[in-house]
Amino acid sequence: MAPTIHFITGNANKLKEVKAILEPQIEVHNQPLDLEEIQGTIEEVADSKCRRAADLVNGPVLVEDTALCFNALGGLPGPYIKWFLDRTGHQGLNNLLAAYEDKSAEAVCTFAYSPGPGRDPIIFQGRTPGRIVPARGPSKFGWDPVFEFEGKTYAEMESAEKNKISHRARALKKLQAWFESQQETA
Repeated sequence: MAPTIHFITGNANKLKEVKAILEPQIEVHNQPLDLEEIQGTIEEVADSKCRRAADLVNGPVLVEDTALCFNALGGLPGPYIKWFLDRTGHQGLNNLLAAYEDKSAEAVCTFAYSPGPGRDPIIFQGRTPGRIVPARGPSKFGWDPVFEFEGKTYAEMESAEKNKISHRARALKKLQAWFESQQETA
């Protein structure tokens, strides 16, 4: 029987990607909770959200935190990319790097899983190197139009293609491997 987790998100695009990658090996139920995000490292943000979610759901939870790290800016905006994008838009993200030759970036996805309240979260992280470019492709999912990997922005990729190479896919592969190892030892 497939393990079941509650993925804590209100983002329909994230839910769609997670279900496409994990199911049917892991059954994913969505539970949108508004969780306060602490300031800190990517890992600290994910850990904190996971602990609060496990307490609220009173069961197994999966939370995700996404970061977009500009190398020229020492890793910023990092876990604060959502707010940078909300305030500046795609052009603003490009403008942040206007004074720099280095347009390289790293997309980082951190999932935290907890089997329930009081249990330490387990962190699974995926990273995809790329670069920041002027927006190309549909603007239907966050910063996808400005993040380029091997000649295409995420927004220019078909879902199946993106789900093979993205930071989210890389993190979820680690989560799947962990679940498989737990079933083998059970």
